[in-house]
Amino acid sequence: MNGIIGLGATLALLLLLGLAIGLADRQHFAARWLVIASVLVAINDALLTRLYGLMPNLIGGSWNWEGKLLALGATLAVAALPAFGWRRSGLSLDQQQGSLRGALPVAALYCGFFIAIALVFPGGKSTIEDAAFQLTMPGFEEEPFYRGILLFALDRAFTGRQRFLGVDWSWGALLSCLLFGMAHAFGFADGHFSFDPMTMALTALPALIAVWLRLRTQSVLLPILLHNFGNSFSLLA
Repeated sequence: MNGIIGLGATLALLLLLGLAIGLADRQHFAARWLVIASVLVAINDALLTRLYGLMPNLIGGSWNWEGKLLALGATLAVAALPAFGWRRSGLSLDQQQGSLRGALPVAALYCGFFIAIALVFPGGKSTIEDAAFQLTMPGFEEEPFYRGILLFALDRAFTGRQRFLGVDWSWGALLSCLLFGMAHAFGFADGHFSFDPMTMALTALPALIAVWLRLRTQSVLLPILLHNFGNSFSLLA
């Protein structure tokens, strides 16, 4: 029940913010895609939690392998739908021509951010499973969802664009970063909501860099690789 309440609050915030932004610029707002984005968030959350604990954990282990794999499967299925499409959702190995020249220095900045975090907050002893999970699942599941199909849906909900730092930003891009941060920093337990500003900053800010890379390269490949580097560096250092 705690997870469902937390999800409900997240969706309420998304819909309220989305409607406020959309009503302020109705010409560039498609409400149906905001609803679709909300449904995607709900599906992702339900599968990550194995239907909030109703599904048995068949894989086991210390980490949420099963939930991540279920959520990834759903993301890939959605990306295969004609309304989305693999390439349009960024699920492609191909990089936009000429984009890597500008993207690689930004990727180095992303790596530098997580190296600094690892030096300030060094990790403890880790197991082989810890390293295996962090080297794979976070990037493989979260980037195709947040920088892939969710960004695609939100980009169609808010079609207005502003050119900044060489890419075209939408309100949807910013909302996807907000949702990514909230997925890590916001929750409900013991009868009250909790929010960790530090966790929000350490997730939402790198998400902005990942979105920039996704928009610049038209692919989630670099965000996936960098996400897994960021999660695992402190374990391997």
